[in-house]
Amino acid sequence: MKDSIEDLALFGGRPLLSRPVVVGRPNVGDRARFHRLLDEALDSGRLTHCGPLVREFERRVAEAAGVRHCVAMCNATLALSVLARAAGIAGEVIMPSLTYVATPHAMRFLGLRPVFCDVDPETGCLDPARVERLITPRTGAILGVHLWAQPCDADALQEIADRHGLPLFFDAAQALGSRHRGRPVGGLGRAEVFSFHATKVVNAFEGGAVVTDDERLAERVRAVHNFGKDATGLVGGVGTNAKMTEGAAAMGIVSLEALDDSIARNVRRHDRYAAELAGVPGLRLHRYGGPHANNHQYAIVRIDPEVAGVHRDLVLTALAAENVFAQPYFSPGCHQLEPYATENPVSLPVTERLADQVLALPTGQGVTDDEVVQISRILRMIVGNGAEVTRRSLRPAAATTS
Repeated sequence: MKDSIEDLALFGGRPLLSRPVVVGRPNVGDRARFHRLLDEALDSGRLTHCGPLVREFERRVAEAAGVRHCVAMCNATLALSVLARAAGIAGEVIMPSLTYVATPHAMRFLGLRPVFCDVDPETGCLDPARVERLITPRTGAILGVHLWAQPCDADALQEIADRHGLPLFFDAAQALGSRHRGRPVGGLGRAEVFSFHATKVVNAFEGGAVVTDDERLAERVRAVHNFGKDATGLVGGVGTNAKMTEGAAAMGIVSLEALDDSIARNVRRHDRYAAELAGVPGLRLHRYGGPHANNHQYAIVRIDPEVAGVHRDLVLTALAAENVFAQPYFSPGCHQLEPYATENPVSLPVTERLADQVLALPTGQGVTDDEVVQISRILRMIVGNGAEVTRRSLRPAAATTS
């Protein structure tokens, strides 16, 4: 273990870890079972077009989400667009900026106008009071994001949506396995969208799904995601091709079967980070709790540069030198990206502060308990000596090697 900042790889020391550890390593599950399912699909000759594995995956996701309907798709970005099209949304969509750019892109791709709203400073999720102030006659929907798999204040948002006669949807890309006041994420609002990207807690290589209890909406979603075809196979309107393949469904089934184990592992890693990182000025591990249960897919820390003396970006650089590849989630905010920064310039101070301070640490299947301890201790060293790390990093290269 390193004794001082002189030993940091950033300043010429040997990297802490012999192998790279990253955020979002896939949760694969039982590989042998995956291969058996894949062989079944290959033997059947049906590899796509809503085959039996896709139907089985949809049934299991709906059960996990506590809803009646699930339509699996090739990715969550298209699932968001398909949902918006099927729901007949028009005009403006109020949403947070502290999300992956896929959220506004999915709306903008349809010609809708994202209206970015600031967030709660603790959760990073939509601030309901600010949402209400943004509602105008042009508003077509409210789209919340369960950031870092923690549910939005869905009850407050639903009350606002109902009072204004607006549909409420949720981008639940990260949140399968989380719960809102005891209720599984998936049944909040009119519909929600999950992601099964390789980095998510349930991995289908690449995939997504719309989940809902609204039968008519589910029928329209299913048609739009399959070229506009209804249950009889007739084309009744404009659609696209967003279907999930049987191979993706096979991986999704196996990964979903491992969900409870994955969450338990995530919780253990998060608890270890909490114990190891306690008491460092300017460093705070984001804790989940209150009325919600979280799948703990993300171990999020905030670096306050005014207290720590070091900026989050330098911490990321220093960790990367140690073979620890943390990530900012999400930075910069979507309102600072194009085309939104030009089309609708807006100041969102809470979003901008969080986007500037937050990073995600490796967790889950991709890191061992011992590596969590090592990562925590090197992070304590970097942040605990933040001012000196910053000062040394600003020296000319020749001076740092002398």
